[in-house]
Amino acid sequence: MTTKSKTSRKANFKAAGGLSGFLRRPVGQIAVVAIAALIIYLIAVSAGGGGAPDTLAREISVDEAYEMYQAGAFVLDVRTQEEWDEYHAPNTTLIPLDQLEARLSELPTDQEIVVVCRSGNRSQQGRDILVHAGFNATSMAGGLKQWYARGYPTVGQPAQ
Repeated sequence: MTTKSKTSRKANFKAAGGLSGFLRRPVGQIAVVAIAALIIYLIAVSAGGGGAPDTLAREISVDEAYEMYQAGAFVLDVRTQEEWDEYHAPNTTLIPLDQLEARLSELPTDQEIVVVCRSGNRSQQGRDILVHAGFNATSMAGGLKQWYARGYPTVGQPAQ
């Protein structure tokens, strides 16, 4: 092998192995882990997983919702007007789900909000709308059907 070819191979190795050599050292490995952690954090923040921690659970039981109701939490019913007229929990507020985004200004920003509906499905959608808008909100699993079945107070009663 000639001296010239040895020199050019070393130069090629240094040029190609610069990054490879860096990644073999602990400082390079730590840098890669730090960059990966930063990327994961940025993805979590953009998906709503970062920022201020929520103080409420994403979804609570009817019994937990009733405790919050008794303690003065703001209860938001996202059913239709017709469903509300049939029966609802006393001292709660009706804003149908299809109107919620347009009526966010009617909601308290300094109070916990429990979102309820008939069976628990629409309340999850309402909760998500509120959480994404910066409200401290949770949804009630089981809905007002289960609320009524537990014997909690209602104005009116569901059709049998």
